[in-house]
Amino acid sequence: MAAHTHPVFRPLATALLIACATFGATWGIAQSPLPAGEPAAKKTDPLVATGQRIFRYDTFGDEQLWTDQLRMHEVVEASVDPITALAVGLKVDADALPPGILDTADLTSPATTVALLKLNAVVGVQASVDAGDHITRLGITCALCHSTVDDSVMPGIGRRLDGWPNGDLNPGAIIALSPAVPDAAKAVYNSWGPGKYDPRFNIDGKSTPLVLPPAYGLAHIANETFTAEGPISYWNAYVAVTQMGGQGNFSDPNLGIEIVHEPDLVTPKLPALRAYQHSLKTPPPPSGSYDRAAANRGSVVFERSCERCHVDGNRTDNNFGVLHDPAETGMDAAYAERTVNKAYRTTPLRGLWQHPPYFHDGSAASLPDVVAHYDRVLALGLSPRQQQDLVEYLKSL
Repeated sequence: MAAHTHPVFRPLATALLIACATFGATWGIAQSPLPAGEPAAKKTDPLVATGQRIFRYDTFGDEQLWTDQLRMHEVVEASVDPITALAVGLKVDADALPPGILDTADLTSPATTVALLKLNAVVGVQASVDAGDHITRLGITCALCHSTVDDSVMPGIGRRLDGWPNGDLNPGAIIALSPAVPDAAKAVYNSWGPGKYDPRFNIDGKSTPLVLPPAYGLAHIANETFTAEGPISYWNAYVAVTQMGGQGNFSDPNLGIEIVHEPDLVTPKLPALRAYQHSLKTPPPPSGSYDRAAANRGSVVFERSCERCHVDGNRTDNNFGVLHDPAETGMDAAYAERTVNKAYRTTPLRGLWQHPPYFHDGSAASLPDVVAHYDRVLALGLSPRQQQDLVEYLKSL
């Protein structure tokens, strides 16, 4: 029984489901009763393999929201637009596609959506389809926001890249698709842009969207969130229960949230989910993507100018309990003010080449913008050459 619910789930889930299922309508697909398999490498550790299945395919029972309350299975079957889904950044798992199916792609048929969902090919969306090709249950998973694909087939279609933030995903635009969202709220949602989401909007009604963060390279990071509310399992539980609509327990008196379900479909899965996320390594920079000589010079600049906060091998002093007032690093304070800590952690530097824009709010479009910001705010006095070298070093991380 839920002791606390969040009405904003309804338009959020409605819009997300429309877009996710719509993306499936892009491809004409033969039916198959079997989901895509997992890479054998992940099966060497049973806990990690279980966590992978949870990350990719477990909805935590959020079908009760998406199907039972929102009846989105009916909306998907009746009217979906694949062009819209492509535009908002949904991805397709190429490993779930039978050979040759793209040759018969139908961009306009809702039946193609059902076929793709039946194949389990839309990253982050799960559906049950009956013998009559009607969707009976539908929900979302962690992979919706925290996986992308390598575009090896074509843009938006390829092999899964778990832990990579989907910077193309536009949650705000997806939410704004819902007819249940008032016009004033649509304007807020449409203002977020691709790769951003506000995980507190349905809690406090304010809007300061955050960049979707990477979920790789977290094995030795104390706190996962920008404002260091708690470790990775705290955030997994928060998102699964308060944002996805999963049937689990989540309590945070500081936020005034107390949600209880029986049975709890989230908490028992958190250890395996954490194990899988901890197994996701930071992707190395592509060959030739940075100047090695300049990066070597930049490492010296980094040591002198940045290691006061980006300390040790994890490059964050938050592992030692340190937080920073927004004014200290020239950050916008709006999101921090909505949190208990009222401050930001030092972000661990990993895979920076892969996930622009930067800072919690995406206010730095590129690594040169990041370096220029800190040179100005912290009065580092870096020459143009030193700034360029530092950028090349950051690309190498």
